[in-house]
Formats: sequence, structure tokens, C-alpha cells
Amino acid sequence: MTTSPNDDPVLLRTEGRAAHLTLNRPRALNALTHDMVRTLADALDRWEKDPAVETIVITGAGERGLCAGGDIRAIHRDAVSGGTASADFWRDEYRLNVRIARYPKPYVALMDGIVMGGGVGISAHGTVRIVTERSRIAMPETGIGFVPDVGGTYLLGLAPGELGTHLALTGTPVGAADALLCGLADHYVPSHALPALLAGLAHASVHEVLTRHVRPAPPGELGARRAWIDTCYTADTVEEIVERLTAHADPAAREAARTLRTKAPTALKVTLAALRGARLLGPLERVLEQEYRVSCAALTHPDLAEGIRAQVIDKDRAPRWHPPTLEEVGTHDVDRFFAPLGERELRLAAHGPLQEVPW
Repeated sequence: MTTSPNDDPVLLRTEGRAAHLTLNRPRALNALTHDMVRTLADALDRWEKDPAVETIVITGAGERGLCAGGDIRAIHRDAVSGGTASADFWRDEYRLNVRIARYPKPYVALMDGIVMGGGVGISAHGTVRIVTERSRIAMPETGIGFVPDVGGTYLLGLAPGELGTHLALTGTPVGAADALLCGLADHYVPSHALPALLAGLAHASVHEVLTRHVRPAPPGELGARRAWIDTCYTADTVEEIVERLTAHADPAAREAARTLRTKAPTALKVTLAALRGARLLGPLERVLEQEYRVSCAALTHPDLAEGIRAQVIDKDRAPRWHPPTLEEVGTHDVDRFFAPLGERELRLAAHGPLQEVPW
């Protein structure tokens, strides 16, 4: 077994056949920094060429979760100062997302606990995505004036019916069964079995180890809500979605409407356009290129700095969105998020279909 120093933000080790990536910022819920993204990418490059490594495993240190996303305090500093470090971070992060999706060896993600934003990007594109009874998976970006990225619009665009639209707009966290239903995960393993699963990967194949530990997931919630979700979220505009939800007899639909009214109006409209556009773009690479344009535009929009201020910096939970209502967000306000970036475009080579996993 090889190890890295315990104070590194990403711990690297090998145990038998398996190479392990452990995000090691538990006090920050393992939020990703640019250096962490580079470390992950370099390790994947090295282990791809190592014949002794058969499987990659990614986990998070601490008891709270795999990863809460990117370092949004750093993004806030950029948004306030007009910096470009976040754009550089996203460029490498999105390349890492593709690297994971196309990786030629099994990439096993333990999506235990909180997995949000960038945490979804380093896990849900993997070959084998494992959830537990503690999993809480979300793309909560509209609550901070941002838009689902790291391939989130690609993943949610593939969810059955309009489930992905509901999750993208509301940012609602889902548990194990609903993550499986939406295609964000592959298998349920009880959290108490994770140590044995990890130990098994040192000397057995992923398929063999999974057969020992996979169990049926506890019941979820979204399956029973498909009817009103599909009915309400097929509307052409966010305004009409909110109207349908508000008028629906199911209390959960009306609660979703109340949730949407708290989110950034511009981010909601851009998210709906991005998600529906993603369904037409084809491979993950094309969707990430679109997300990069959107993310760079969001960096210069006042809602991102304001949303992070309200939720993370001052924590007053009272963001002042600009503009403050859905009706005031015009088509031109949305279109600017999708404008070409010229020489700053992210260009990713597509490499054919993603891996098909037989287990």
C-alpha cells in the first residue's frame, strides 16, 4: 500500500488492485479547489498507465459526505472582484468530468452522505455510482444565482419524464432510491457495508464485490410524484411551471412552487433553457461546452455574488435578485448566457459513447 501525507486535500493510496482517491477537507465538506481538481486529474492519468491498478475508488473524508461542491467562497471573491480564476477552475473541472466519464478502468464513486454540485461531477459520471441510506444528492445552484454545471444538465436531462427539470429548478436533494430512479446512481449499499466493500476491491473485481453487498434501496418519494411533476414541468416557461404547480391539488406540488419563488429568477430561466438545450446537444462534451458559456456569463451577473453572500457569507438568507421577478427576466437576459466566448471557448473532443457497464 502507498499513501500520501494526511494533511493533503486529496489523499492517494493503492491497496491491492484498487487505487483510492479520498477528498480530505472534511471541515469544508470536502469542497473542491482548483488544486484538488488538478491532483485528481494527475492521479487518473498516472493510474491509467499502471497495470497493477484495476479499479479507481473515490470517497470523502469525514462523516458528512463525499463533496458539497466547489469552493463557492473563492467563486464569490471572483464574482465581486471581476476575476477570472473561477473560469480557469471550471475549465479544468469540466475536463475532469469528461475524463471520469471516459475513463477506461472502473471508476467507483461512494456517494455516501452529502453529494452536491461539483461533488456530483466527480461521482455521477463514474462507471459505478453507489448510494447509501445517508445519501443526499442535489444540484442546488439556482439558490445562489447559478446554473447546474459539471454535466448536471446532461445528467438531469436524461432523467425519466420531467424529474430532472424538477430537481434542476428546485435544487431538491434526493435520497438513494430517487437517485437510482433519476439515473444519478447505479447501486444501493447500506453504509455499514462500505468498509467491507472497499476491502473487497483490493483483491476482487468490481462485479464480484458488488454481488456481495448490493441491496434493494429503501422507498423513495419521486416515483409517486411523477404524475404532477410531468404535468407541471412540461410547460414552456418557468412562469407557467409555477402557475401549474400552484394550482395543483397535491401539497407537494404547491410546496415546489413556493420553493421556486425563493430562487434566482434569471437562474431559473437560464436553467430551464440549458436543460432543454442539453437534451438536443448529444454527447456530454457538447453539454459541458454549453455549461462553460453559461458559467462564465453567470460569473459577471450580479445574482451569483448576491446569492453566495446571502447563503454563505452573511447567511441572512435574504438575497436581492436582479431582476427580482420572473416576469422581468427577458429573452435577451437569458440569451446572453449562451453567447459564444470566442477564443475563450471550452473545446472538448468527443470520444464516442460512454462506457456501458454490464453490472
